[in-house]
Amino acid sequence: MAIPRSTPSAQGVAASGVAAFVDALERHPGIDPHSLMIVRHGHVVAEGWWAPYTSERLHLLYSLSKTFMSTAVGFAVQEGLLSLDDAVADHFPEFRDELPEASRGILVRHALAMASGHATEMAQVAITTDPLEPVRGFLLHAPEHAPGSWFAYNQPANYTVAAILQRAAGTDLVGYLRPRLFDPLGIPPVSWQQYPAGRSLGFTGLHATTETIAKLGLLHLQDGVWEGKQLLPEGWAAEVRTKRIDTDREVNPDWAQGYGYQVWMARHGYRADGAYGQFCMILPEHDVVLAITSAEDDMQAVVDAAWAHLLPAFDGQGDEAADAALAERLAALTLPASEGASAAFGATPVRWEGAGLTAALSGDEVQLADGTVTLTVPVGAAGWTVQEGDDANPPVAVSGGWQGDMLQLDLAFLESPHRLHLDLLADGRIASRWGTVPLDFGMLGSTLGQAAPRPLG
Repeated sequence: MAIPRSTPSAQGVAASGVAAFVDALERHPGIDPHSLMIVRHGHVVAEGWWAPYTSERLHLLYSLSKTFMSTAVGFAVQEGLLSLDDAVADHFPEFRDELPEASRGILVRHALAMASGHATEMAQVAITTDPLEPVRGFLLHAPEHAPGSWFAYNQPANYTVAAILQRAAGTDLVGYLRPRLFDPLGIPPVSWQQYPAGRSLGFTGLHATTETIAKLGLLHLQDGVWEGKQLLPEGWAAEVRTKRIDTDREVNPDWAQGYGYQVWMARHGYRADGAYGQFCMILPEHDVVLAITSAEDDMQAVVDAAWAHLLPAFDGQGDEAADAALAERLAALTLPASEGASAAFGATPVRWEGAGLTAALSGDEVQLADGTVTLTVPVGAAGWTVQEGDDANPPVAVSGGWQGDMLQLDLAFLESPHRLHLDLLADGRIASRWGTVPLDFGMLGSTLGQAAPRPLG
């Protein structure tokens, strides 16, 4: 079931403000927008995908995954699988007694609010200390501050709660949420990266569509009610959005307003977000949800643009002509493609190596391999050429071609916010540069474009 559609003006939104927001995203040299969906009064009033990204494509949400996980905790608490006042260590009796006393004082509610008391991010420490059980690797390190008193963005805190839930439920997060959340919301198949096998990461790794993001936001905006029925346990949406810990040491203003249960308080409303610009902004004062997927390092710039252009639009007057112009523009969004010739000028190599990759030229195609993933991509075609993936290889869009005797390729990995720029040089070397560097936290292994797993359920 899709969210109902409407025109901006019918829901009190000025289409000109949405257009100005799109302008701001496209003008910013460091922002690569992938998708946009705006929901007002329960209706989608604007939506668009920048080609080669499309509406049905799954997209890696990074830490926006956390809010799906904290939503799952609400069901688990209602079902008696865990309590917010449980000591996390009590759920791991096999190693509880070897943990420092301070770690045994961390409660589920502390971990869920990124307030375990650890002073810094512990992801690499946890996986290095115990690659087989990162929860143990995390808890073996005593927090420097009293649990509940200190905020630090700390992936293993969320990972630990996710592990507790999955142990108690006897299934992974996708299996747990499918009958409770995904099916009732009409959410299509998703995937969630796992480590170790059988355990969803929780803190990252969920791949879902833009409308799935919007549905999660709308469910929370409506206090857990969906189509007139209380889907989330009553009161859980309010628990999630309640500020639990100060974050005033954060530099960016919309990250310094406090933290709830896997959501950030903001200058306006609150939000779930993930690395490189995956957003679910929930604005109760405007009855709005804003879902965005993108690729950038400066996430505050996207938020600033939303405040500058969209907030006035929610109090503005629309008109049918502006609605039609916006719809036409959103239907034609595209990311600029690299250009190049289909053939080289002069003698060139047919094989390259470097940056952990090999490349081999055959006719008008290049085969790229990194020992795990192999991609065959065209050379010199106009615009973006989409290569659908399979169980081993991720879907990718490629643009580019020959620049003299150098082959330049731009690879957009379509289920992620990552783009790889390759220069295949005349001397047989490969130079590479990520637009945004894939994050695997030492858990997922290295592949071309952090290959997205296929839908699981």
